[in-house]
Amino acid sequence: MKIFIGLILFVIFLFLSLIHFFWGLGGKWGADGAIPSKANGNKVINPKSVDCFVVGIVLLCFGIFILIASEIISFLLPTWISNSGLWIISSLFILRAIGEFKYIGLFKRIRGTKFGRLDTKYFSPLCLLIGLLAIILSIHK
Repeated sequence: MKIFIGLILFVIFLFLSLIHFFWGLGGKWGADGAIPSKANGNKVINPKSVDCFVVGIVLLCFGIFILIASEIISFLLPTWISNSGLWIISSLFILRAIGEFKYIGLFKRIRGTKFGRLDTKYFSPLCLLIGLLAIILSIHK
């Protein structure tokens, strides 16, 4: 079970990191709906290429950690990372799914924007799924 969950999470993190690298290289596909915007259409943030690369690297590191935690690959990590890593990942993604109550998450108030609709339908549920799978993986570790 942990190998199956580990593979699912790794594929998700790999896909998400590749999208962020694509955006970092100047790609436009999907970018217009990936950034929260105000009701008037103005973007809440304007990430630079380096921001996309940093997020891509972090997501890829999460994926590699998942492979280690699910024992698909073997690598010695510091004890605190081995013991806390899955809980940190699950907490980050569950908090992202809950959101900040205005533009992002299941409890956001601004829902009528392109990002708001995509977040409700895809982004927040995906974050919740990642968080829950990481919890299940940590329990079966």
